[in-house]
Amino acid sequence: MKAMIFAAGVGTRLRPFTDSIPKALIPVSGTPLLEILIRKLTGVGFSQLVINVHHHARQIIRFLEEHENFGLSIEVSDESDWLLDTGGGLKKAAPMLQGQGPFLLHNVDILSAIRLEQLIDAHSRMPHALATLAVNARPASRQLLVNGENRLCGWQNAATSEKIISRDENGLKPVSFCGIHVVNPELTDMIIEEGAFSIIELYLRLARTEPIYVWPCNNEPWIDVGTPESLRKANENIGYYI
Repeated sequence: MKAMIFAAGVGTRLRPFTDSIPKALIPVSGTPLLEILIRKLTGVGFSQLVINVHHHARQIIRFLEEHENFGLSIEVSDESDWLLDTGGGLKKAAPMLQGQGPFLLHNVDILSAIRLEQLIDAHSRMPHALATLAVNARPASRQLLVNGENRLCGWQNAATSEKIISRDENGLKPVSFCGIHVVNPELTDMIIEEGAFSIIELYLRLARTEPIYVWPCNNEPWIDVGTPESLRKANENIGYYI
């Protein structure tokens, strides 16, 4: 399988740390986030990666060159001129991800003990799944809405009461996206959105007619290293999160 690491983000919430270096190279317990994730992916058998870059892009490219791509086949999807968000980033990188079978998408600022091989296996067992998203039950202002079969049906913003319903069903439950997902390659042919857009927007549109599923992993340690406070927690408990 191939994997794509979303590493293009500006890291606004992590300023001033990200004023001079990209979020992907922020160290946790002495090791850059990007390296932690690359080594995790290598450990479960990934050898072909795509990494998108934007903020301080040259630093990430130089880091990969200095480490000889960690012995892997790595392609860089360069968004230096225009940050495309996750959906637009996937659309731009889609030609690099074509191949046999599904591919994995993983945000660079997510540290977790989630067993990626179990997520991949769960995706393969979902009936005709186009994508399978790792989720947990943590509190969050923005959450996905799923039915009893763990099929994506909508989204809500608890802070604003905004809702988007893709499939009108009763008894929907909220879950929180973990920033890790498995996608079938045919999904990229269904992207009609242009420019910069969130992949969640794409999933919500496709969920009207296509089987998009979630995979609960409530018992696995998980953290989004997106703020100074979460960075501190990750540094203090790195062994817990990976």
